[in-house]
This record gives sequence, structure tokens and C-alpha cells, in this order.
Amino acid sequence: MKLSGIYKNKQVAGLALAAALLTSCEYDGNPNKLDDVNPADYAGKVDGYSSSDEIYPNNLIAYWSFDDTKNELVSGTAPTASANDRFVDGGVRGKALDLNAGWIYFAQQFENFKTDNLKSFTISHWVQILNNGSNRTMTFQLARPGMFNGNINIALNTNAFPATDVDNLKIQPTFNTIGGGMQDNINTQRDNPGDANYVPYITPRIGADRWVHIVVTYDGTSGTFNIWSNGIKAGAFSSRGVGDNLFNAFEPSEVIIGANYNSIPGKEVNDDTNFAPMTGRIDEIRVFDIPLPDAHIRSLYNLGLVNQ
Repeated sequence: MKLSGIYKNKQVAGLALAAALLTSCEYDGNPNKLDDVNPADYAGKVDGYSSSDEIYPNNLIAYWSFDDTKNELVSGTAPTASANDRFVDGGVRGKALDLNAGWIYFAQQFENFKTDNLKSFTISHWVQILNNGSNRTMTFQLARPGMFNGNINIALNTNAFPATDVDNLKIQPTFNTIGGGMQDNINTQRDNPGDANYVPYITPRIGADRWVHIVVTYDGTSGTFNIWSNGIKAGAFSSRGVGDNLFNAFEPSEVIIGANYNSIPGKEVNDDTNFAPMTGRIDEIRVFDIPLPDAHIRSLYNLGLVNQ
């Protein structure tokens, strides 16, 4: 059977069109024409970072490295007094602060902790701690002179379990509110599995030689107050409300590491003995004036694991 010339021409045209379509649909692995990535640029990095110092440096408002200094390094402020403290090797980065029923006290108002400068915050630090079955531990307090509760209180309920229990640590930070009250969060089970507001109990494993990364974040717009433990969000009650429930950095304020006023001779405010001076180690205290994004909190944890 002979094919007409018209049919042959249509067949050729159809084949040409199909070829053109196939060519136009070829996969382009770089449609946005981005620059090539050199794997060598990321060698030795964690989550793209070489150091914890690269995490939001412009929002870092206070930092204690404890590398042979107790000074706060952003402002260069030296402590007013300290007790039962020493520097030891084996920190998360460099050396760490070892406290034996000890503390560090800064009896001055930090500019970055004034009311107008501190609306939101992140406080990141590493601790080695044991439960004791009798007293709570204050790792960091933005204290208010003459008052038991500070503007920010990072409390560990080391009284809740005996020293032999290394599988549980209750973390219960609190903050002062505009209305004069207190708000808190705690790592505990909330409701039951399947319930709308269910939160599981998340706790780090602790020990005298085991570093734990504890972070608290606060968003001054939404009133969200989170606890992080070893890179995992752990608080059961993060929504603390707005209006009069928002955080307020009352002035004047001071900083205490490892205790509250009742543990500092001559500064006692009442007879409350729920807290005892800290026994354990602490390292890499970083305070930011924003609630760090989740991914960057995890990066701080991952970087700390490799001493960066």
C-alpha cells in the first residue's frame, strides 16, 4: 500500500514535534541556576556552623564561658562576690565552673537586662547535676533586690528525687509578669495520650559526669514560654498568656548563678530554705534577646556535643 505525500509529511512533522517536546521536558537539576556547593566548605561543621558563637551573635546579650574567668563577657562585667567555686577541665567548650554548694553574684544592673531592653529571651546553659532529695537548685536567676522571686528563675527540682535517681530531672523555670504575678512551665506529663492537649513526660538522663543542655525561651509577643532538654521541647504548659501575664524585667535587677539571695550571706530576704547553693557544674551560659528558632536550639545542642 502506498502512503500519500500528505500523510508522510504529517508523520514527519509529528515526529519532529514529539522530539521537541521530549527535549523541552528534560530534567534540569538546577532550575534556579544556583552556584555549585563545595562539600569542603562544610567539612567539620555541625548544621552548617563551626561554633556556637555563630548562632545569632547579634542577639547575644550576655555570655559566660567560664574559661578561667567568671566575668560576663558581652559587657565585661566582673562578679561582686562568689563562694565555693573553681574552674575545671572537661567543660562543654574549654573549662567549666564547678560549684560545691557555691554561687556567683553580680550586684549591679546589666544594661541589657533593663525593662525596655528585655521583652523576649532565650537562656541556654549546660549543667552537670544530681538530684538530692531535699533542696531545689537555682542555676540562673535575674534577681530583684530584696525579693525572693526574680524576674527570671531557672529552677531545677532536685528535691523531687534521691541522688541515686539519674533518670529523672524536673525543670521548672518561672518569670515575673507585668501584673506582678508569676508564670511557670515544667516538664511533666499533661493529660493522657489521645487527649487534645496531651504532652508526654520528657526528661534528660543526668549524672555527676553527664552534661545536660537546658534552654528556656520566651516570646514577648505571644506569651509562649518553652523548656528544652537536650534538643527536645519538654515543657507541658508553654502558653502563659498575654496582657498582665506578659513577662516584665523589673528594675533594678541583679544576676545570681547557682543560688538565690537566701544563700548569700547578708542578702537573705526571708527564711525560705527550699533552695540550696548549687553543687554541680555549669558551662556556656548564653542569653539572647529573642526566642531562638527551634532549629538553632537544636544546633546549639549538637554543637555542644562536639565541644564547639
